[in-house]
Amino acid sequence: MFSMNRSIGEQKLFYQDIIDTDLPSVTVIIPMHNEELVAANSLEAILNSDYPSDKLEIIPIEDHSEDGTRKILERFELIHKNIHPFYRSSGNRGKPSAMNEVLQFAQGDVIIVFDADYIPPRGIIRNIAISFLDPEVGAVMGRVIPINVSSNLITRLLDLERTGGYQIDQQARYNLKLIPQYGGTVGGFRKDVAIALGGFNPNIITEDTELTFKLYARGWKVVYANRAECYEEAPETWAVRSRQVTRWARGHCQVFFRYLFPMLKSKYLSFLEKFDGILLLFIYFIPLILLIGIGASLTLFFLGEMNLFSSIFVFIMVATYSSFGNAAPFYQIGVGALLDGSHARIRLLAMLMFNFVYYMWYISKGAFHAIFDVIFTRNPEWQKTQRFRKQDQ
Repeated sequence: MFSMNRSIGEQKLFYQDIIDTDLPSVTVIIPMHNEELVAANSLEAILNSDYPSDKLEIIPIEDHSEDGTRKILERFELIHKNIHPFYRSSGNRGKPSAMNEVLQFAQGDVIIVFDADYIPPRGIIRNIAISFLDPEVGAVMGRVIPINVSSNLITRLLDLERTGGYQIDQQARYNLKLIPQYGGTVGGFRKDVAIALGGFNPNIITEDTELTFKLYARGWKVVYANRAECYEEAPETWAVRSRQVTRWARGHCQVFFRYLFPMLKSKYLSFLEKFDGILLLFIYFIPLILLIGIGASLTLFFLGEMNLFSSIFVFIMVATYSSFGNAAPFYQIGVGALLDGSHARIRLLAMLMFNFVYYMWYISKGAFHAIFDVIFTRNPEWQKTQRFRKQDQ
C-alpha cells in the first residue's frame, strides 16, 4: 500500500517552500560521548548553516567522554560565540538524561537534534524549523542518508534500508495521515511541549519513539520532511549493526508496554491512526513470534508430531508468506531507489534477504530484553554506536 501511494498516489508536501522571515529561535543539540572522530565535522557543518545567527544557539553535550571530545568543544567555544557546550561528568549517562538537563536552559523555542556523526547540509535547519510556523506541529523529522555508502557491502545494504524506510514508509504515512515518526536526529520538537510532557524518560533507550507517541496521544502532529536530507555514518561491521538493532528493538518494545493503552485511549487520534500506531508499536515483536514459530515447528517435526501432509502444508504457508506476505520491504526499497533515480542499487535488493534473517535473531533478543525489563523492573543502560570515520576525513 505504501509503495503504491508513493508511486501513483497524491503526495503531501511539507512547509519547506514557505518564505517567512519570522523564523522561530532554534537551539541545536548535539549529544556526544567519546566523539573525537566526528565532533569537529559536525560542528563545522552546523556553523555553515544559513539560519540567522541571532536566532541560532548550538549546544554540544559532552556526556562523560574519556577521549579528546572536550578539548575539541573548548576550542570551538573560544572561537564561536553561539556555541555553548554543556559538560556532564555526573548523573546518568545517556541521551535522554542529557536532553532533560539541557531543556532547562536552552534558549530556543524549537530544539533540533543531530547525532554527532551527522553532517547537516547548509539549509536543513531552516527546512526543519519552518514547519513550526504551524501551531499544530509538535515535531518534525527529516530524511537520513548514509554518507559512507561505498565503504563495504554492509553500508550499501543499510543505504537501501534507509531508502525504503524514509522515501517510502515515512512519506507514505505522512501522505495518508497515519503516524510518521520523530526519529531522534535530523529532526526537531517544541521545547515547551517536550517539557510539558515531562521530558524524556531516562529508562527508555529510544527517546524518539517515546516522544512520538506522547505527542500523538496529546493531539500534536508530527511532520515528515522528505527533502530535509542529512548525512549519517552507517555502521560498517555486523557486530556494531547487531548491537544497534538490538537496542532499537529493546527501546521500541519498552515504548509498546508504556504507551499502547494511552495511545488507544487518546481522543485526538482517528481509528486509522490508532490502527497504524498498534502496528508500529508491535513491529519489533513480529520477528520474535516468527522465531518462536519456526522453533516450535522444527521441534514438532523432529518429535514426529507433524505428519507428511501437515509438513507440506506448513512448508507451503511459510513459502507463500515469505514470497508474498513478507515482500513489502522489498517493494518499498525498490520503489524508493527508483524515486531516487538510483537504479543500479536495485541489483543488491535480493541480498537483503540475508539481512532480514540476521535481524530476526537480534530483534528477538531486544524484544526479550524488553519483556524481562518489565518483569524484573530492570533499567537498561545507554549504548553508543561505534564510529568509523578516520581522523583525516
